[in-house]
Amino acid sequence: MVRIVGIDLPKVKRIEYALTSIYGIGLTSSRSILEYANIDTNKRVHELEDSDVIALREVIEKHFKTEEDLRRV
Repeated sequence: MVRIVGIDLPKVKRIEYALTSIYGIGLTSSRSILEYANIDTNKRVHELEDSDVIALREVIEKHFKTEEDLRRV
């Protein structure tokens, strides 16, 4: 199970679309996150390695406002 910013991502979806289940991330943001993290957009969530998940978390936390930050505003 992949959990990013407190959200469990769907296992069988492509990572490009799975990231959109996080509040504040749309398809364009998802693609730019994957580009920053150097992850193929066609990978499925269950195919991600631990290093990929760590890279995604770092990029999202540094460059994007999500979930709690947006809901507070």
